[in-house]
Amino acid sequence: LKSNPSNNEEKEAQTQLTKSDELQRLHSQALSAYQQEDYEAAISLLDEILAVCVWDAELRELRAECYIKEGEPSKAISDLKAAAKLKSDNTEAFYKISRIYYQLGDHELSLSEVRECLKLDQDHKQCFSLYKQVKKLNKQIESAEEFIREGRYEDAISKYDSVMKTEPEVPVYATRAKERICHCLSKNQQATEAIKVCSEVLQLEPTNVNALKDRAEAYLLEDLYEE
Repeated sequence: LKSNPSNNEEKEAQTQLTKSDELQRLHSQALSAYQQEDYEAAISLLDEILAVCVWDAELRELRAECYIKEGEPSKAISDLKAAAKLKSDNTEAFYKISRIYYQLGDHELSLSEVRECLKLDQDHKQCFSLYKQVKKLNKQIESAEEFIREGRYEDAISKYDSVMKTEPEVPVYATRAKERICHCLSKNQQATEAIKVCSEVLQLEPTNVNALKDRAEAYLLEDLYEE
């Protein structure tokens, strides 16, 4: 403006200055809402800012944190993936994405993302610790599924027992393991045990189709046709 004043440019510059002042005000409000744990309000304010500042990685990371607190992990993943692209060497974003996938029970995607973190920094303590855990769990699940394909149901049950010991903190893995144990027991014609384990799964997930089918097979073995 100072170097080349003209009415047209002055008007444009004043508009941009007004907009930037407004965005700074929204930013302060968003941070304040986040600190007060009003995550819904923070998301709404960050939506407005990010509509203009599309390439701001830190704002996306902040909105991802809000989404996590609000129980919307898939939206958090979307923001964190953008942040990982926008900021080079963003190990923190890859770590968070991997953690979310892990908590959701998607161990394969979790492993893939934590490897991206270690590509950037092989000495990253959090990523390496998570990598060891996910890799161990992933290997056990793959091994158990291989046993099922081979009809080695006792071995598969034993392996899924190990899965539950490896990850006792995240409930989704115990539920999935029990669902597969229920399947193995039913296939192995251990009807009484199958009915018990399948029922445990169905208490947690009443509409679990696999557990319903496997329990039905077990009931057939026991001639319990009504059930």
